[in-house]
Amino acid sequence: MARAVWETLLRLALCAGAVCTTGSTAFLYHDYCVIGAGPSGLQIAYFLQQAGRDYVVFERSHAPGSFFALYPRHRKLISINKQYTGKSNSEFNLRHDWNSLLSHDRRLLFRHYSRDFFPDADTMVRYLEDFASLLKLQIQYNTAIVHITLDKDQQAWNGHYFVLTDQNRQNYKCSSLLVATGTWVPNVVNFPGSEYVEGYETVSINPEDFAGQTVLILGRGNSAFETAENILGVTNFIHMVSRSRVRLSWATHYVGDLRAINNGLLDTYQLKSLDGLLEGDLEDLAIVKDKKGKLHITLRFYLENRNTSAGIDSITLPQDELDNFATRAPYDRVIRCLGWKFDFSIYNRSLRLMPGKGNKKKYPQIKPSYESRGTRGLFVLGTASHSVDFRKSAGGFIHGFRYTTRAVHHLLENRHHGVPWPSTVYPITQLTNSIIKRVNEASGLYQMFGVLADIILLRENATAFEYLEEYPVGVLAELETQTGRKAPSGLFVILMEYGRNFSGADKDVFYYNRAVGEAQHAWQSNFLHPVIYYYKRLPTEREMRLRSPDWSLPRPDAIHHIVEDFLTDWTAPNAHILPLRRFLENCLGTDLRNFFAESCFLFAFTRQKLPPFCQQGYVRMQGLVGSKRLQRHAVDAGLLEDYTVADFTGDRLFGSREGSQDQLLRDHAMPVRPLQHLVNAKDEL
Repeated sequence: MARAVWETLLRLALCAGAVCTTGSTAFLYHDYCVIGAGPSGLQIAYFLQQAGRDYVVFERSHAPGSFFALYPRHRKLISINKQYTGKSNSEFNLRHDWNSLLSHDRRLLFRHYSRDFFPDADTMVRYLEDFASLLKLQIQYNTAIVHITLDKDQQAWNGHYFVLTDQNRQNYKCSSLLVATGTWVPNVVNFPGSEYVEGYETVSINPEDFAGQTVLILGRGNSAFETAENILGVTNFIHMVSRSRVRLSWATHYVGDLRAINNGLLDTYQLKSLDGLLEGDLEDLAIVKDKKGKLHITLRFYLENRNTSAGIDSITLPQDELDNFATRAPYDRVIRCLGWKFDFSIYNRSLRLMPGKGNKKKYPQIKPSYESRGTRGLFVLGTASHSVDFRKSAGGFIHGFRYTTRAVHHLLENRHHGVPWPSTVYPITQLTNSIIKRVNEASGLYQMFGVLADIILLRENATAFEYLEEYPVGVLAELETQTGRKAPSGLFVILMEYGRNFSGADKDVFYYNRAVGEAQHAWQSNFLHPVIYYYKRLPTEREMRLRSPDWSLPRPDAIHHIVEDFLTDWTAPNAHILPLRRFLENCLGTDLRNFFAESCFLFAFTRQKLPPFCQQGYVRMQGLVGSKRLQRHAVDAGLLEDYTVADFTGDRLFGSREGSQDQLLRDHAMPVRPLQHLVNAKDEL
């Protein structure tokens, strides 16, 4: 904390008026620079503003959310906007609101902007504009950052400053850089004839422009199917080609796969209505244009040895050798719908911001903490951070990254300002209730399943626990340094998970007996359900690194699955709560049950160690409120003499808190009776 204060004072001394100079170059300084005023940029700006931090958001457009001003091209969002859930709990309702950003202002819930289940993209633009203006976020519009480099300085937070240059050659200096630009550069595959291909970003969205035409679409994602859905009723036929087979979101549980709202072409394909799907590597293709303007699909190797001066008639086409070649019919148009990638062009090599590998190459390489692997202090937020949970969770979409952005803010608060991760301390008797409450309400756990986890840090002797919400589970080994919290006596980790062998592009997820309903089979649960990991000590970085690729965490000392529930309501006393409590008791070696005060009274005389509930309640003068019925029980059991006389009525002794156990013992000495007599009276109590 002292270090952070010292650095702040030094910065103020060197950068009075938020202007720093180095030689003849002037820099406008901010602690935090955010690039991009899309949903993730606005979200982190909100948290920084609430914390009172010095920040600025750079936006190249004249308004926030410029991506949504153009995309999706056909203006129908695929993020759900569920108006009614049957519950008034705002945290629970966010589980089914995929468009709202997090804020304290109830006016900024997306349901106030649209009643459509799949809203219009123009509504999202209006929502983001209101979010920025109503919350008075510090956004500098019409500022395109064109170059970013590092300025080494050992006095800086991370050993260097980030130097940003905009289109007007104005320079800015920041201690921490938050990249929220998303993925907006179109993916393009270059092959012979690719100049004839129209891009998703520019193709006409008027169906009449495609009337009576034959169309080939390159791609297999939602943008490709969205484009096909728009022209399905006016074309001769549509063919769609991609290197991978179609993946349906309801089969993979991944929201980025093909959604049902866009899959009309699957019907026309499988019901033999001319449209069709094909698989092939796009880099092996070639397109040639004939004299009539028709586009023919061939293979690249057919063009390798052809006479370049000859016309179309000299080119060998696949159908010349294989007369039932699938794409032998010529096309009027070819449309590219291959998605987007991250813009790496503005980052100097000194930042070492590198693309990922394999199917993650469209994203920058980052750690599970969302910090760049190459540069300390550079964090990637929003869609561009999806490499952490690509094809696993919802981190590439608003309803996921609104929570990962909040997690990054907590990490920054602890690192730079000495503010520990928010937590709440409870007595151990509240452990079961705390877990049940969170798994039934928390939206961050629910949306970022397998990625964000609730952490329960046990206090010494398991008398109390500290509860941390929605921590990135990929950096569990670094919990103490990242949060400022200690884990000396073990911990529980609460995650939401699907069954590991349940979903997949090639699996039938509607098979008979696909769900289990009995607690003893909870570990076989297929649908989303809570999983509780218990560790006697914090896992090490080596254990995290060597864990199975299919596991979110290394092998725990104990693990418990709460059986899946059709209503996602884990409150059944026998199926959900009782097995969880017994699991927690076995891990802690203690009794987590709740007791009536009369039972605690008996335990105090018959046991050497009281259950925690009695220790934290009854023994602290919070039990045994007097009543006539209790007096009668005590007299009948022989525990008390019958003092029912005119001056000491039962109403006086037991009818109020003044007539509690302590008052009774002070006014009337309890006859000493053998302990065995007390034990024999147990059943009567």
